[in-house]
Amino acid sequence: MIETVIQAAITLLSGAAIWLVSRKEHWRRWGYILGLLSQPLWLYVTYEAKQWGMFTLSVWYTYSWIQGVWNYWFFPQEE
Repeated sequence: MIETVIQAAITLLSGAAIWLVSRKEHWRRWGYILGLLSQPLWLYVTYEAKQWGMFTLSVWYTYSWIQGVWNYWFFPQEE
């Protein structure tokens, strides 16, 4: 049951994050938050499944989402 909830959360958070990041308007910045929120789930699932390539990629994505949060929330530029 918990695996189903985790998979649903990954799908919703990750899908919404990518959709929002691709937007032109101010909603883009929220994509970075949703992407970052999905990362603990990705890290957990890939670690438990011993999918080390995907786990490493998830660590890289986590870093990238953190950069987005940093750039769009702490030091936003006028659009």
